[in-house]
Parts: sequence; C-alpha cells; structure tokens
Amino acid sequence: MFHKWRDSKGKDKEHAEIIRKQVLSTKADAERDGVKVPTTLAEYCIQTKAPSQDSSDLLYDDLYDDDMEDEDEDAGGDCYHDDDDSGNEES
Repeated sequence: MFHKWRDSKGKDKEHAEIIRKQVLSTKADAERDGVKVPTTLAEYCIQTKAPSQDSSDLLYDDLYDDDMEDEDEDAGGDCYHDDDDSGNEES
C-alpha cells in the first residue's frame, strides 16, 4: 500500500486515508488510557540545551585521579601469590 502511494507521488490517497483512520482510532484509545500522544514535530522532539562552559566536570576528573591512586595501592600487595589454597582447584 505504501509503495503504491509513494510511486504515485502522493496522488493516490488510499494509503493516507488508512493511516488517518488508524491515527484517529488510536487517539481515542490514548485519551481513554490517559496518554498524551504528540501530534506536532515540536511536541515530539525533545528540546535540548547547549552544554554550559562552567567547568563543572572538574569534580569528576578529581575523583578519577583518586581512584587511580587507590588501584595503585591495591596492586602493591602480594595478593596474587597467596600460598593458601582457595579450594577451587587441585593442590
């Protein structure tokens, strides 16, 4: 049906009428269920704001550096060459 409409370059209105009927029937269902369905491009698209230039992400950089130091301290221990058997493999 869509291809027929597309090939006619919009002259065949059957596809448009089918879609219009489907939209109207689902609109009634949405109203009954309390759902707001966007009908315009402005309602459908989320408006975003440009990121601010206030360098608020510096906090995360500082925390990342702290994590790296903690990993270095943990790696310094001899935890991989433990003589105690964990019981998972043969002794």
